[in-house]
Amino acid sequence: MYGDTEVIRRRIDQLREQGVEIRALADQLVARTEALQWSGRAATAMRERVAERAAHLRSAADRHEGAADLLARHAQDVDVVKEEIAAVEQRVAGLVADARSRVAAIVAENETNPAGPRVTPDPDDEVVAGFVPLAPGHKGWLSVELPGL
Repeated sequence: MYGDTEVIRRRIDQLREQGVEIRALADQLVARTEALQWSGRAATAMRERVAERAAHLRSAADRHEGAADLLARHAQDVDVVKEEIAAVEQRVAGLVADARSRVAAIVAENETNPAGPRVTPDPDDEVVAGFVPLAPGHKGWLSVELPGL
């Protein structure tokens, strides 16, 4: 199985939460600095420096939000691929079961009527019936090629 989207979504939530926290810290830093009863050139320089740092913090918060958005799109893409894999797995399972049933019926018919004409299974049914399934959720399912698929 590829990409545990529950884990990815928890990380998305963490990134968004961290972005909110960083933005709040920037706001608190500016508010506390503005609330100081201090004036003069040094106070002005400090307030300017704090405003610059707060802008950097807000930029970091924006990057957290951007990363969360990208990760959310990735989680959606992973879900789509997992659904495609599951659909192929299900389709192949049906094809294999049907082919094995047809081959078994022909074998049984040949065994119950040994003197009669030998019936041979369809070569495609033999190929499909002999298919060895991949591990569930394996991305290799997307490249499986079988007759009837």
